[in-house]
Amino acid sequence: MSLYAKNSRYVLHAEVINVADDRGRSVQRVGRARRPDLIELGEHIRREGQRLDHLANFYLRDPNAFWRICELNDVLLPDQLAEVDLIRIPTRG
Repeated sequence: MSLYAKNSRYVLHAEVINVADDRGRSVQRVGRARRPDLIELGEHIRREGQRLDHLANFYLRDPNAFWRICELNDVLLPDQLAEVDLIRIPTRG
């Protein structure tokens, strides 16, 4: 899928579905990304001002992989972790 960055979860964990639009044309749609299998590396005690992209860059060496931290912590939006003191961190794999 060229719509997404090569490390996007939608490249590896979502399927493309053919559906009909309002005019009856066949178009492709990206389905919901399935939850990838993640292994927990450990926990991080969050300090005030720390952002998920910084934690993702430090632990996962990719600031755009913050979604993996969200997935492991069972949240949909990164802002849901803003007030959490203890964040579970996935492995890089």
